[in-house]
Amino acid sequence: MLDAALADDTASRACLFEVFARTLPHGRRYGVVAGTGRVLDLIRDFRFGEPELDWLRENEVVRPATLDWLADYRFSGTIRGYREGELYFPGSPILTVEASFAEGVILETLVLSVLNYDSSVAGAAARMVSAAAGRPLAEMGSRRTGERSAVAAARAAYIAGFAATSNLEAGRSWGVPTMGTAAHAFTLLHDSEEEAFRSQIEAMGPGTTLLIDTYDVERATDLAVEVAGPALGAVRLDSGDLPALVASVRARLDALGNHNTKITVTNDLDEYTIAALAATPVDSYGVGTSVVTGSGSVAAGMVYKLVAHRGDDGEWMSVAKRSAKKSTIGGRKNAVRRLDDRGTATAEVLYVEGLEEAGGSAAAGAERPLLVDLVVDGVPLDEHLGAAGVKRAREHHVEALRELPLSAFRLSRGGEAIIPTEYAAERGR
Repeated sequence: MLDAALADDTASRACLFEVFARTLPHGRRYGVVAGTGRVLDLIRDFRFGEPELDWLRENEVVRPATLDWLADYRFSGTIRGYREGELYFPGSPILTVEASFAEGVILETLVLSVLNYDSSVAGAAARMVSAAAGRPLAEMGSRRTGERSAVAAARAAYIAGFAATSNLEAGRSWGVPTMGTAAHAFTLLHDSEEEAFRSQIEAMGPGTTLLIDTYDVERATDLAVEVAGPALGAVRLDSGDLPALVASVRARLDALGNHNTKITVTNDLDEYTIAALAATPVDSYGVGTSVVTGSGSVAAGMVYKLVAHRGDDGEWMSVAKRSAKKSTIGGRKNAVRRLDDRGTATAEVLYVEGLEEAGGSAAAGAERPLLVDLVVDGVPLDEHLGAAGVKRAREHHVEALRELPLSAFRLSRGGEAIIPTEYAAERGR
């Protein structure tokens, strides 16, 4: 596309691209925007160096003039969108890229690969946080995804409410709190379980978390208390009938006087198994495979579409697909969330430039603006970047959740978005 557009002189035409999802992942009542800060970092540093250009040249992928254009590529446009941590619904203009066709079109795969994965993880993590009902969760899924995705997943899960991650790179790069426990290999390494426990406590102190299901849970519980004493921080269960085991371990710890020793559980948890453990005396959860794979939806289903461009007369023109089941609504959109008098969300309202019908004016109600500046004249705004940006995203997510009706948090394997998306003519029309 870039090569042809440069050749036919349309590459410099001003365009507006929009990222949105036609539907939510199966069973979700709302989506969570995550990955925005990563996208901005990547766009800021997006370049074609000599190795990339040489490969394109040697394989004759594009013409020499296009190689010259790529060698000088720097994004200089403007990006607006939803804050990271914000909720989204079908049709929400999560990100809008305003630039020349050439500058904007080449970002499609970069933008979608980040937002689709990170938002899917965040949406799954948010459901798990709801199911945990205030008990902390740790992300522990680095071994169940790609090495770069592991860091992204830890970041996204933290934005959606997880308390910590076992991925140290996520802590170094993004300020996500880190934690961890010993694996069964550490116990099996030693000549006895007691030696393993004593070694871990010598290294980490009695406040550490001891894994007690390598051999016999009841015996290991007694041994953990014997070795660590009343200051034992926690024990971890990673197998078996968790509801029954948690109850018996809690009773045993209390009988031994370790009332403050906590119980954490792992073992292929998802939002449904977490909810099933709600009545047990679990203190925290460690979640791996399910969260880093989006709990069955590894991508959020977002697309990147051209919705408007300037014509030869300099005026903006709306453009849209008309294909069956994949039609789009063209035009620049201003997104707001309509709230009732109690501050509860009732609709996602998209005011569309040039819309003459199919919506008219939106119903009355307070409206919270959703779009903010992310990149201005090619420069990402600092407030969205780095560990500070992650912290702001996490805080904003909490505020956005408060607007949802309680029914949004019911676990379901089906269902629709908790609020409708409405299209209305732009104000003043």
